[in-house]
Amino acid sequence: MSFPLFLALKYLKPKRSVASVITCVSVIGVMLGVAVVIIVRSVMTGFGDIWEEKILDFKPHVSLLPTHGNVIFGENGIAASLRAIPGVTCVTPEIDTRVLLSCRGRVLAPIILGVDGDDFTRAYRIGTPRAGTFNLDGDSIVLGSTAARTLGAWVGDEIVVYSPKTLVAQDEVFLPVKWKVVGIFSCGQHEYDSGYVVASLANLRDLMGMEKGVFAIHVKTDCPTDKGKFDALVAACRAATQGPGNPSPLRAVTWREADRELFNALAVEKNMTALLLSLISLVAVFCVMNTLLVLTVQKTPEIGLLKALGFGRLEIMKVFMVHGMIQCGAGILLGLGVSWAVLANLQRIVEWLARMGLEVFPSSVYGLAAIPHRLIVSDIFWVVGLVFVFGLLASFIPALIASLKDPVRALNT
Repeated sequence: MSFPLFLALKYLKPKRSVASVITCVSVIGVMLGVAVVIIVRSVMTGFGDIWEEKILDFKPHVSLLPTHGNVIFGENGIAASLRAIPGVTCVTPEIDTRVLLSCRGRVLAPIILGVDGDDFTRAYRIGTPRAGTFNLDGDSIVLGSTAARTLGAWVGDEIVVYSPKTLVAQDEVFLPVKWKVVGIFSCGQHEYDSGYVVASLANLRDLMGMEKGVFAIHVKTDCPTDKGKFDALVAACRAATQGPGNPSPLRAVTWREADRELFNALAVEKNMTALLLSLISLVAVFCVMNTLLVLTVQKTPEIGLLKALGFGRLEIMKVFMVHGMIQCGAGILLGLGVSWAVLANLQRIVEWLARMGLEVFPSSVYGLAAIPHRLIVSDIFWVVGLVFVFGLLASFIPALIASLKDPVRALNT
């Protein structure tokens, strides 16, 4: 065992107790800082995964939109070409537009999805109907659960639908139509349950005064999160739309591009939260520095004696640097253990807090049965590295002060 390590371990154990109280407080501070950052980042990563999963279940992975104009013609031929691409699981020509709905004096302006009934159940993975069916035959409409609650409508009620063409057409009159509510869906995401309704493609064409064509062709794939494979598939989709039946090229918008603002906001929120919580680790490391500063004052005579015996400044610095890094290392290991234990029992802890009257994760608000979390190895290395660097810097200043002490004055203290 080297002398700096031997002396550092000796300083950790005072004469009258097993461990110094101030040292224990410093270690606990580092432990809490590491544990809090890891737990919060894991929970935020879990929420990000849930939101990404719901987006991929409800929204298209690739949307092919017209480069010129608003309508795509020859959509059936294009859809057939897209379905032949390996990796494409579903292709749905659709009309997506905003309409005005009215029921019992209440109004709502959601986005209506005009899609064939069979395509709807394949492309939109929203589970079984909360009520009714997803049969879009005839003059029928399917509402999201929140939209239905806002309108005060349920299965069997009639909804008055106003065409958006009424606002833009100056020489034509588009009369409102009445469609019957045949089903209610709930995908657990407030934005989708409140802002989307579904009708058949034929009915929506009539509502928009269109004889043929669609506004977009939506594509679902089997690899939306595999960047390399997904990018190649998007390029194949673009190439498949360039044919004699469709001389006007189509532009492709991926799911990440469509929800760029959401994912950017999640990334910024996650990073800012981690940065702010890192201040806890910084404060804890300051406790380590204060411990070393007190130790240098207490051990001033010994420092003077060591210098008188021929120990250089570097050896003195190593003693206090090792002492500080032992505290940080112990705090890091304990913090990793605490974070693992908390994440392994997170739902039990949440339920226990709820029984105590502290509702930290109401399922009615988040629409989830359990609090999500996912631990990323890179987050562990990031937190451990950050605390290690903080500890190194915090140990350097007291170690430098100790190494610069004058041996004569130190022995006379």
